[in-house]
Amino acid sequence: MAFLRLVMAAAIAAILLGCESAPIKALQEEFKSLFQLHKGEADLASGIKQYEDGNYSAAARLLQSSLDQGLGRNDQVRAHKYLAFIHCISGRERRCRDEFRAVLKIDPSFELAANEAGHPIWGPAFRSAKGEQ
Repeated sequence: MAFLRLVMAAAIAAILLGCESAPIKALQEEFKSLFQLHKGEADLASGIKQYEDGNYSAAARLLQSSLDQGLGRNDQVRAHKYLAFIHCISGRERRCRDEFRAVLKIDPSFELAANEAGHPIWGPAFRSAKGEQ
């Protein structure tokens, strides 16, 4: 069943690739982004794993590398959010807020999860950055 969906999606994409109208071009870009792999995804996953293991220096290096290599919009948000957390717990409040500002620049409607928003260090930093919008 999944294979059939993939074949159908590929056929639709092939048909759409020849069209030049603005709505079709927008669909083409959206379709491409669904299947596009970004170079930074491996470093993002490794960076989050390092963060979860408490290796914040390695995590920050990998998260920044993932951003430098290229990530999709949602993954950029995740990378900046984890970088903000690292800066906050490392006592670098200004850099923490800078990372939250980067998150909000990408996604102005972004909100921390309830358990994240209540954190005593990065919760206030995020609210401060959000209030600047």
